[in-house]
Order: sequence, then C-alpha cells, then structure tokens
Amino acid sequence: MLNVTLENAWQVLVIFLIPFGGGIPAGVLMAQSKGIQWPIMMLLYLISDIILACVFEPILMLFMAAGKRIPFLMRVSEAFKLTIKKMTKLYGNSTGVFALIMIAFGVDPMTGRAVAVAAGHGFIAGWMIAIAGDMMYFTLLMVSTLWLNSIIGDGTTTMLIIMACMILLPMLIRKIRQNKT
Repeated sequence: MLNVTLENAWQVLVIFLIPFGGGIPAGVLMAQSKGIQWPIMMLLYLISDIILACVFEPILMLFMAAGKRIPFLMRVSEAFKLTIKKMTKLYGNSTGVFALIMIAFGVDPMTGRAVAVAAGHGFIAGWMIAIAGDMMYFTLLMVSTLWLNSIIGDGTTTMLIIMACMILLPMLIRKIRQNKT
C-alpha cells in the first residue's frame, strides 16, 4: 500500500519545480525521508516537467514572435541557431530525435524544447523529446542520490557531493574533449 499523503507529494513537487539541477537531489532525499518510493518520485518529476512545459511554452512563443521584429532579438536568435549547430555536432550532424533528447539530457528541458522548435517539432512532440531527455537526467541523478545516500547516510553530504558532481563532471568532460582535439 502506498503511504503517500497529498501534502508530502506537494512538498516534493515544489522542490522538483526549482529551475536548476539542485532541486533533484533535494527532492529525492525529501521524498525518501517522507517514505515516497522511486516510482512516485518519477511521477512527481514528470508532473513538474509538464507544469514547466505549460509555463515555458508561452514565453518561448513570445520570444520567437518578438525575434522576428526586434533587431537585437534577431541577432540573439541567429546566435542561438549557431549554438544549436555546435551542440548537435556532439551527437552527429543531425537534429534527429536522439540528438535532441541528448541536448535536453545534457543541458535542460527548456533548451531541449527550444532546439526541438528550431528543428521543426510542434508543442507535443517537442516537449515529449525535451521531457524524455530530462527524465533520463532525473533517473540518473535519482539513482545516484539514493545509492550515495545509502552509503553515506547523511542527506546534506549526499546532496553536496551530487551537486558538486553535477557541476564539475561536465566541466571535466569538456576539458578532456578539448585536450583530445
């Protein structure tokens, strides 16, 4: 029997809505402390992504509309398109679904959605791609956080280590890639 109260689920969902990766280990540890099992954690995180989609999509559409009329935003749009080309090169010369999922996994779902728009995907398909990448990222962090916390036994230390890895590992990977070229 699931022992999940609406109040506990709401508290975890609010943590998951924090728009940076630190909300994931904090939310996972909070959920664990409240007896919420991993499938419910994943459902709550999926709900947070759907809420994000509903909030972010109108902002994206306004930005795109303004980008067609305002010279400064036109330049930002062109710079963004160049950035997309550079990002997708890491995953091959494609803006296919796999490359777009990997961008959402490696950056964030908002960027994943923006790239999906640039690749021609509509609201539903674009957000499905972005959310798929973000859910993969969440799963990796959730499993890592739960595993590390089972070893360390201290939520604060676990969260600090996971957050340090979230920041430092991508920088280290970029540095290694730069040295290879």
